[in-house]
Amino acid sequence: VNVRVSSLTLLGAIVSTHAPLPEVQLLLQQPCSSGLSNSNSATPHISPPDWWKKAPSGPFLEEAAVSSPKVSSEPCWLIRLCISIVVLPKEDACSGSDAGSTGGSTYEPFPLRLEALQVLAHLARGYFSMTQVYLMELGEVICKCLGEADPSVQLHGAKLLEELGTGLIQQYKPESSIAPDQRVPVSLVVMFWTVMLNGPLPRALQNSEHPTLQASACDALSSILPEAFSSLLSDRQILCITMLLGLNDSKNRLVKAATSRALGVYVLFPCLRQDVIFVADTANAILMSLQDKSLNVRAKAAWSLGNLTDTLIVNMETPDPSFQEEFSGLLLLKMLRSAIEASKDKDKVKSNAVRALGNLLHFLQPSHIEKPRFAEIIEEAIQALISTVLIEAAMKVRWNACYAMGNVFKNSALPLGTALWTSQAYNALTSVVTSCKNFKVRIRSAAALSVPGKREHYGSVDQYAQIWNALVTALQKSEDTTDFLEFKYCASLRTQICQALIHLLSLASASDLSCIKETLELNGDMVQSYILQFLKSGTERDDTGAPHSPQERDQMVKTALEHISSVQALAGDTAKRAVMGFLEDILTVHFDSSGSQVALLGLTNR
Repeated sequence: VNVRVSSLTLLGAIVSTHAPLPEVQLLLQQPCSSGLSNSNSATPHISPPDWWKKAPSGPFLEEAAVSSPKVSSEPCWLIRLCISIVVLPKEDACSGSDAGSTGGSTYEPFPLRLEALQVLAHLARGYFSMTQVYLMELGEVICKCLGEADPSVQLHGAKLLEELGTGLIQQYKPESSIAPDQRVPVSLVVMFWTVMLNGPLPRALQNSEHPTLQASACDALSSILPEAFSSLLSDRQILCITMLLGLNDSKNRLVKAATSRALGVYVLFPCLRQDVIFVADTANAILMSLQDKSLNVRAKAAWSLGNLTDTLIVNMETPDPSFQEEFSGLLLLKMLRSAIEASKDKDKVKSNAVRALGNLLHFLQPSHIEKPRFAEIIEEAIQALISTVLIEAAMKVRWNACYAMGNVFKNSALPLGTALWTSQAYNALTSVVTSCKNFKVRIRSAAALSVPGKREHYGSVDQYAQIWNALVTALQKSEDTTDFLEFKYCASLRTQICQALIHLLSLASASDLSCIKETLELNGDMVQSYILQFLKSGTERDDTGAPHSPQERDQMVKTALEHISSVQALAGDTAKRAVMGFLEDILTVHFDSSGSQVALLGLTNR
């Protein structure tokens, strides 16, 4: 037995290293008997030659064969071997071998079966294009494992289910390179999950004697493809939701953490996110978990709260206002209070708490903001974000805090520009953009500074000047770092700062022009050279995720020039002319070189 277990461990190591490797895939697809290949082929020979035909055939296999994607029909001998070890009686699985049997056991020894299940999980993670051919058959293997008495077998079955579910989700992600006709059809995924939910999975979720199994079953349930979930029968959907909401009350921290995470996955499902009752129930469950003594539970709950608030923003951007109108203002207050408290927690919790705060402040409607009970909590929430931007926390925390501040600035109903916290927020961001060691955090702070859409949102002339000067300083210092790893972000940082400067120019008032002129007299050549680089840099994607075509970049400068020319300057004021001349020079130099640039682009495209 030990030799066979060790052999499977070695095979598991091979298929989990730098997967998928084409040479490993080729070896896995080799025929497994002399009857299937040239007799000289150095491929595994397992006796009897037709052993793989003896694997169980259930009612779903025929339909699975019809519906499966068009991939190589050549069987994977390792998947077949592992299935046979897990489900076949030992006397049939490997006749004539010294399987190390100890009388009375019908199946192969537990260590061997568990190792085979682990190898199947590795294959599902690394070689899903091969594993998907066996989807329904593996579903039956999982049902068999979950239905057994031994918790270890059940646990490994649940882990395999999670890996298969994750593989299916990866296929349907927008950035997936898998061609549609190579994916497992949604109808087959629906059938697969229907089998799971009609089988022993619900029992595993309710097995309070084995909390590790419950937690693993929760993780598996969270790996359901959203497109498949929406096509399940309504009673199966309700079963999933009811079980998760119920398990959130578990006294076991493993179960509670897994449930909190699963609810955070479900709240993003398109078919659930506009259901006000489900979103509210999920919010209450998550807020309860945020109070838990376990850091792991609180971290998972904070992540789910971030997801839930992402859902609020998605719903806010839909034409139908009913969700916003029906969502409880009292619950919003509770969420804000909990997120403020969580922002004082450990970094694992804090990073998602500030993300949630940014979304919640973005989501607030004028009807909320005008209520006195919201005024104090809004002030507290913004102060929590400001302090998180400035503290020496993990860079992910500060990045999220800067991102959240940008979200706050998107809410035009907030008194940005007139409120006392305006200057504190801008001071925090300008401090980061000029001095933070981490360039990705600097990029995010520059992006936040370019969000406000009106001149009055930037406050007084002095406040505007401070932001403008800070961005120019940040541009000067955009290569000042002792950390070699930060150099790769220099170009993205300059791109974002240039966008912010052009944005500020496109909103400038007559009173702002003298400050801009003074800065350009000192640093005009430097700023101009970087803006010209920005205009020529093509369609690179900056750290904010927004790609800009050359035409869009040109238009940004033209818009700024048109705005400055329309500003009513005071008589005798030379600042307007100086700023206009600066922008005109940039466009002239840029378009003088654009002929060669177009030619270069043409050659690149060829």
